[in-house]
Amino acid sequence: MTGADAVRVALLTYSTRPRGGVVHTLALAESLVDLGAAVDVWTLARGGDSGFFRPVDPRVGLRMVPFPELPDEPVGRRIRRSIAVLADAFDATGYDAVHAQDCISANAVLDAAAAPAGTAAQRRPAQCVRTIHHLDTFTTPELAACHERAVLAPRAHVCVSAAVAREVEDGWGIRPTVIANGVDAARFTAGAADHTGRRAWRDRLGAYVLAVGGIEPRKGTIDLVEAMAAVQRARPELSLVIAGGETLFDYRDYRESVLHRAAHLGVTPRILGPVTHVELPALVAEATAFAFPSTKEGFGLAALEALAAGVPVVARDLPVLREVLGSTVRYAATADELGTALLAAADRRDATTAVRGRVLAARYTWGEAARAHLALYRRLGATGAGG
Repeated sequence: MTGADAVRVALLTYSTRPRGGVVHTLALAESLVDLGAAVDVWTLARGGDSGFFRPVDPRVGLRMVPFPELPDEPVGRRIRRSIAVLADAFDATGYDAVHAQDCISANAVLDAAAAPAGTAAQRRPAQCVRTIHHLDTFTTPELAACHERAVLAPRAHVCVSAAVAREVEDGWGIRPTVIANGVDAARFTAGAADHTGRRAWRDRLGAYVLAVGGIEPRKGTIDLVEAMAAVQRARPELSLVIAGGETLFDYRDYRESVLHRAAHLGVTPRILGPVTHVELPALVAEATAFAFPSTKEGFGLAALEALAAGVPVVARDLPVLREVLGSTVRYAATADELGTALLAAADRRDATTAVRGRVLAARYTWGEAARAHLALYRRLGATGAGG
C-alpha cells in the first residue's frame, strides 16, 4: 500500500440507526474517501431498513445485509443471529483493511475468517482491526462472550481516548492505538444560528434540559431524573427532554424503573426517541443546558456537539471526559451534584466558556482521524497484518 488511493477498506457496524459507533463509522468512511481510499460500509439492515439514518456520500459503498426482526426474540438469541447473518454475508475479497466498530461486527469478521471451505464465508478477510469505543459489563452470557472475544481476538485495536486504552491495557494487556473521534462541529454551530428550527423546538418543548442517547443504564438516566427533581424545585419551567435511544439491546426493565422513579418525584420527561439528522442541531442548540451523566463513555461526542452549539454542558466526572472535555464543562459525580451543576449552568451562561467550548469541539476533525487510520492500515499492511 503505497498511497491512499491503493487502500481498500471495509468498515463494519451493527446498525443503521444513529448510535455513536454508527455516527463514527459513517463520518470516518466519508473522510477516508476524501483522502482517496476506497471504502465500503457493511451493516445489518434491521427491520427492513433500506439506508442509514442520514444520507451517505455516494463515493462510499454501502453493503446492507437484511436482518428481519423476530417478535419477542430474546437478547442473547438476537446477538447470536446478528453475528451469524453478518458473518455469512461478509465478503472480504480485495480489502486491504477490515475494520469492525463493535463487538457484533468483530465477531462476524472472526467467524467469517474461521468458516470451513465451501461456505459463503470462506473468503478469508484481512485480519480484523477493532475499535473499542468503550468497555461494558454484560450479564447476558451471549453479550459477555461477544464482548470478550471482540477484545481478545482482533489483530489490532483502536480506542478513541487514552482513558479507554488504559482500561484495555489494564484488563487484557493489549495496547490499542489511540485515535480521537472527529466532531462535525460546523453542523452544530450552524444549529445555533438556525432560528427557525430553534423556535420550532421552543414552541413545542418550552425551556428544557436535554440529554441525548435514550434511557439506558450506561447513560445514567436514573441520576438525571433525581437531579431534575431538584432543578425543577428551583426552576419549574425547565423540563427534561430525552432524545435518541435506538439500540439492539433490551433496556425495558431499566426504562420502567426510571419512569417509575420519575413519576414518584414528579418529573415528567419528554421522550422524543430518535430525532432526524436535520433537526438534531437546532434541538441541541435550543437547550438551556445539556446533561451528560453517562457512567461509561469512550469519548463524549454528544457533549462536544453541544459545546459546538454553544450550550453549557454538565458531565459525569469520569477520567475519559476530563481527558476530552477539559475545563469547558461542569462535572458532577452524584445525582445531587448533577442537580446543582445543572442549575448553575442554566442560571449563569458564560460567553467566554461557550467560545472555549466551540474552539475545543472544532479541534477534533474527522480529516485528522482518517489520516491516522490510514497510517495504521499502512503499518499493518507493511507487517503482514492487514491482509
